[in-house]
This record gives sequence, structure tokens and C-alpha cells, in this order.
Amino acid sequence: MNGVLALEQILNGLQFGVMLFLITAGLTLTFGIMNLVNLAHGILYMLGAYFCASLTVATGSFVGAVILASAATVLVGIVIELLTLKRLYARNHLDQVLATFGVVLFFNELVRIIWGPASIYSSVPPALSGQVELIPGLLYPAYRLVIIGVGLVAAAALVLLINFSKLGMLIRAGASNRIMVSAIGVNIDLLNTLVFGLGAAFAALAGAIAGPILTVESGMGNDMLILALVVIVIGGIGSIKGAFIASLLVGLIDTFGRTMLRPLFELFMTKAAANSAGPAVASMLIYLAMALVLFFRPQGLFPPRTR
Repeated sequence: MNGVLALEQILNGLQFGVMLFLITAGLTLTFGIMNLVNLAHGILYMLGAYFCASLTVATGSFVGAVILASAATVLVGIVIELLTLKRLYARNHLDQVLATFGVVLFFNELVRIIWGPASIYSSVPPALSGQVELIPGLLYPAYRLVIIGVGLVAAAALVLLINFSKLGMLIRAGASNRIMVSAIGVNIDLLNTLVFGLGAAFAALAGAIAGPILTVESGMGNDMLILALVVIVIGGIGSIKGAFIASLLVGLIDTFGRTMLRPLFELFMTKAAANSAGPAVASMLIYLAMALVLFFRPQGLFPPRTR
């Protein structure tokens, strides 16, 4: 692999990784802080993509559609939290899994009813449809660079919010000792709703910006949810830092695996066998990475500090 191709794949891995972090951030907050196993988190990503695709057509502005889609998804997420998930906080994880899986089935079918069973294809905004020459010989899509930039800015904003704001202080305190925080007058129910809404905003943003480069379809959040759970296990449950680093790691492993394994296998296999084995093994790499982390460091690479 030459240097230009390697750099291109690094950028592809970063783009996938930051988009994965936007989804994982919300799941990290709800799982690590609220102790809620929320399998329905992927539907917020899906709704963000559908809302953005529809609003782009209605408004003619992609940026406006992203903002409106994120706001609409947050409202839907808060309604879900108040009507369904709020009743699950005191229940065991099995009850949470079963209930949120039912929410997933409901919204997947609801999306088919509203938008139809066919996939929706959203185009890249014209202003970002070109390519940027990063170095001589490397042209990279401008829109994918924007995704990387948006993801990094969102990650920085979340870190600042969690570590240097009053809301972040309450979130961290609630994660450490919910009873004590409630005893000093903090409304834990409202705090849970705010945390869930924040997670919904990040997931919706991921879905909105992913729409132009992926197929928008019912159930699209299911695969991303599985990857998000892998990221949480690798990074450490409840750790924003761990989620960010693990997201980038998973993005790079997945990208380089899909690019390099097939030509590598061709060195000692027939081309037909390599074409079959390469993608199959590549799809397993992130799960192998998760297994190694669980074996050598079961608490994750960057577990949250105990207080």
C-alpha cells in the first residue's frame, strides 16, 4: 500500500470513527450514567437520517435540515424516555433489553408506514459535492472532511460540557451517587431526561450527516447499535474518552481490514478464495479486537475514574 492510499484509508477510518462516536456518545451516557441498557438508541440515528432527508427536500437547505432533524429527533427521544424508558430505570437489565427491543420493532414498522418500505437516497449538498486536494495525488471528498470536522467539534463540545459545566458536574455526580445528588435537591428525573435528550441529539446528528453517503432505510440503526456496543466495551462503560478513542480505533480497524486483507490473502490463496475470505475476516476484526480487550482488560481500555 503506497502512502497516498494509506492516508486515504486513514481519513476513511477517521470519518467512520467520528460518526460512530456520535452514536456511541449518547449510548455511553445512558448506559454508563443512567445504568440503562437502551437497545432503542439506534432508532434515534435512523430517525435523524429520515427527518433530514425529508426536510432537505422540503426546505432546500441541508444545514437547516440537519438542525431541524436533530431538534425533531430530540423531541421524539424525550417522548420515548418519558412514556417508556422512565419506567425502566429501576428494573433489571433483562426487562430493559426486552422493552427497548419492542420500541425498536415499533419504530422500524412506523418508519415503513410513514416513508414506505423503499430506501431513500439523499444527495450530498452541491456546495460540498467536490473534492479537495490534500496533498499531490490525493483528492478526498469535501463532504467526508466535513463529517470528520463536525464529529471532532461535537466530541470537543461534549468533553467541555461534561467536565467544565454545571450540567456536566450534575451528570457526573448523578453517575457516582444518585441518592446523594437527589438528597441535595437535584431533580434526578429531569436530569435523566436531559441526558437522554443530549444522547438523542448526538445520534440524530450522526444519522443526518450520514444520510448523503449511506442508504436511508428502516432498520439502519440496528447495525450501528451493535458497533456502538462494541465501542463501549472496548473503551470502557461510561467513559466518554474511552468511547472516542475506541470509536476511532474501530473505524480504522474496519477500514484497513476491508482494504488490506483481500490483497494480503491473495499472496497465499487463489484470487477467488481471497475474494471470499477477505471480506468475511474483515467483518470479524472488530469483534476479535473486542474479545482481546475483554480477555486482557475486561474493564475497557479507558474505564471512568471512580470517585
